[in-house]
Amino acid sequence: MSVLCLVELDGGAPADASLRALTLGRELGDTSVRTVVFGDSGQVPAATLAGYGATDVYVIEPGSLEGYAPQAWARVLAGLAGETGATAVLAAGTDRGNEVLAHLGAVTGLPMAANCTLVSPDGGQTHRLVRHRWAGLLLEEAVMEAPVALFTVATDSVSPVAAETPADIGVHIYKPEVADADLRVRAEESPAGAGGASLATARVVVGGGRGVGGPDGFAPLEELAGLLGGVVGVSRVVTSEGWRPHKQQVGQTGTKITPELYLACGISGAIQHIAGCAGAKHIIAINTDPGAPILAHADYAVIGDLHQVIPALVAALRAR
Repeated sequence: MSVLCLVELDGGAPADASLRALTLGRELGDTSVRTVVFGDSGQVPAATLAGYGATDVYVIEPGSLEGYAPQAWARVLAGLAGETGATAVLAAGTDRGNEVLAHLGAVTGLPMAANCTLVSPDGGQTHRLVRHRWAGLLLEEAVMEAPVALFTVATDSVSPVAAETPADIGVHIYKPEVADADLRVRAEESPAGAGGASLATARVVVGGGRGVGGPDGFAPLEELAGLLGGVVGVSRVVTSEGWRPHKQQVGQTGTKITPELYLACGISGAIQHIAGCAGAKHIIAINTDPGAPILAHADYAVIGDLHQVIPALVAALRAR
């Protein structure tokens, strides 16, 4: 078997969600795991990928394909899958991972399963899998029959585990031929915005809810997130009020997060929000309501006004 894995970068390092996907790919049996990275060859973390069992990394440099173009990325994966004889193509269950593999399924006519927690070959062209449905509230068992299996890995289902013995990795510069039609939808990233962590891959997320009070109330949360090396997330009511964009929403209809720390500020903790943050290793809640549902899911709770607690926390961090 041969597995091809799309690896997303976070500040020059493999995103945590991609390392989880690599871990699952490595467990598919006697297989070689080849990776695909869209980025500068001089900054590709080959040693880290080798440590997680990758045998090859195919680098698509910005000179060959600028920005994020999901259909073009899918064409690249389709070409590499054919050239390497891949029997499975996988990616992390992030916004990009799900979008690119959905395009790959459309391009190749192959079935695609999203947010899998377990995948195992079942002989021939069949894979048995378990995947999240209803934001992880339901687990579905299914069988995929396809010459090449396409699936994404649920970001909170597999722990990233390094290989016992790092692989000898080969680095290949791959220059794809991309049609203009595949570049009609493309997001160009500026250097200033390309290096920051995304909500799905951040190790620290500072969340804000209705208790923040309004758009201006997020300034202290932004400052705190910056000091902790994290990003800001929000609850659904915040996006419904138009205070922050939907791309920052954590929850069933937003992004599922798996940070080391989730600091939830002024968030009551509706079940849809919990579905999005349950994968966090540690949850700290700041709330004036001692009966807020999120406290039942928190490792630690601060019962108090976030407008007093957050500035005090920022001051303490700056003092250190």
